[in-house]
Amino acid sequence: MGKGLPQQTAGPLCEKEEIMNQTLRKDAETIVRAAIAAARPDEAVGRALADFECPGRLFLIAVGKAAWRMADAALAVVKSPVEEGIIITKYGHAKGAPDGIRCYEAGHPVPDENGFRATAEALALTENLRPSDTVLFLLSGGGSALFEQPLIPAEDLRDITGQLLACGADIVETNTIRKRLSAVKGGRFAAHCAPARVEAVILSDIVGDPLDMIASGPVTKDSSTCAQAAEIVRKYGLRLGEDARDCLARELPKEAENVHVRVIGSVRELCRAAAAECRRLGYETVLLSDGLDCEAREAGRFLASVLHTHAGEGRKLAFLAGGETVVHLTGNGLGGRNQELALAAAPGLAGLSNAALISVGSDGTDGPTDAAGGYADGDTCGALAECGLSVDAVLKENDAYHALEKTGGLIKTGATGTNVNDVTVGLLG
Repeated sequence: MGKGLPQQTAGPLCEKEEIMNQTLRKDAETIVRAAIAAARPDEAVGRALADFECPGRLFLIAVGKAAWRMADAALAVVKSPVEEGIIITKYGHAKGAPDGIRCYEAGHPVPDENGFRATAEALALTENLRPSDTVLFLLSGGGSALFEQPLIPAEDLRDITGQLLACGADIVETNTIRKRLSAVKGGRFAAHCAPARVEAVILSDIVGDPLDMIASGPVTKDSSTCAQAAEIVRKYGLRLGEDARDCLARELPKEAENVHVRVIGSVRELCRAAAAECRRLGYETVLLSDGLDCEAREAGRFLASVLHTHAGEGRKLAFLAGGETVVHLTGNGLGGRNQELALAAAPGLAGLSNAALISVGSDGTDGPTDAAGGYADGDTCGALAECGLSVDAVLKENDAYHALEKTGGLIKTGATGTNVNDVTVGLLG
């Protein structure tokens, strides 16, 4: 009799677990999609430019992953006619060219020739401006790669960018180096536009909103130093040519008196929107951090441990974290920081029938992939094992994309039109 009891209950229990997993997956995707929708810049751009006035000619330059959507929103509310304008965004992020505006798509995260050509067009458009002119500069994350006129050979710039992406440097360290190698970053574009006024509307994709680091600060005064740049080179053992070393030894503009800046969005708003959706779905919600800044796999392991600690409490709980993690490349696989984070959480979730974790980039692209991020639950490790894979081996090869593809754990949103860091949500049913 006792031996037959598990056979009688095994079917219903497995069915309940499957239903729980389906519910958590649905809720997780609903939460991140709602958060991303709330973080789109349309309304925020409109509010920022509601009192905008231009006494003379008006030129528009929009740069970054959210450039097209920001430009579209600005053109809908700005009362002054735009003489000419240029949009520079990532491949697949533009939705046509508005009247009188030239639209370019270019490479990210590594700059390419299309980005160089588009930046040259923007520089030509803003040459020899008058004091009465205004440049409406719309900036979002991704601009470091997309808006570029290198001061060193292009191949050297691409090599250094690749080194920075691979070594685990955070975004502030990366941009401290990149801005010094560019004719438009680190306040140099503001100086180029002078004596015209620059009205900058910035969508922040960096924790803490350091204006001179967002897209490497084309129109904001620089707060970093040559000594800090030299220390980053030493810390990561970066290989630099003589041209690059000369650039790093030059200080950048410490003033940008012709610029007025408005910041319209950040990861805080992304987390607030995610928390609101969690509560709407009935989850007690805890914001762990909106300044996550560490190795992606360490963040995944930590968040899984939080879920494991609370898994037996019998409550619907949501734990949120926002920010930007980093990946140290040790292999030749395919993936992104959010996919690594989700996969690294899988061992800590193994065997839990009521736990799941989702992590996505708000721009809809995680690393050099077509996925926004990844999802893992208590079944992920088992599903990988059935494919002959282990989480440790996959992470060593940095191949989270193909592993999550096998488990159905890739999250794909397409280009979202915004870019305000990443959000991770851990759920307990």
